[in-house]
Amino acid sequence: MKTQIPNILTLANLAAGLMALLSVMQNDLKTAAYLFAASLVFDFADGLVARALKVHSELGKQLDSLADVVSFGVVPGFVLYQMFVMAQKGSEPVPDFLPFIAFLVPLFSALRLGKFNIDTRQAEYFIGLPTPANALLIYSLALWAAFTQNPTTEAILLHPFFLSFLSVVSALLLVAELPLMSLKLKDFTWRANRGRIILALAAVLLIAVLRLRALAFIVPLYLLLSVLFKPNK
Repeated sequence: MKTQIPNILTLANLAAGLMALLSVMQNDLKTAAYLFAASLVFDFADGLVARALKVHSELGKQLDSLADVVSFGVVPGFVLYQMFVMAQKGSEPVPDFLPFIAFLVPLFSALRLGKFNIDTRQAEYFIGLPTPANALLIYSLALWAAFTQNPTTEAILLHPFFLSFLSVVSALLLVAELPLMSLKLKDFTWRANRGRIILALAAVLLIAVLRLRALAFIVPLYLLLSVLFKPNK
């Protein structure tokens, strides 16, 4: 039974992702965001529990990626699609085919997770943007667009050009040969962890000032800090 606990947590991640997908299809982005947060917790917990119980398995590794494809790939793709639908209600013309560009995100998420499973380089750092981080960026922008009281902000976030740019760039970042820092602490020295420490402090400051809007800036900041403090290959 002990060996199955991490797998149960992984399946809980998948279940939360499926319910989030249903919420997105019902245009309930707020509930979907809560379920996305639950998926993040379960995704973090399954690896933590597996390490604590020393019950790593190939099944768990593959199951984790399959769950992540749904929770952090398919669902964000549909969130982006819903943003295009919202944009179609605005003043800017949106061609009928354009919303489907959002599905680049689940396609490239699947590719990224497949590569991750066979890439031995990603034990100490990531190659390409992790799918949970990409999903966080998309969710945060969608929530900002849906609940902002500023018409200018809404017009920018729901502009077809911006949404197309977001779809393509976020998809490409998933598979880019770009070394990005891992958030795991290997020691407690400043030099080894300065990027992580700056990211954590900046995230706290941004959230204190901007509240939930801060989430839209944390992933770009993570990318910037990874470039400035390039992980050792």
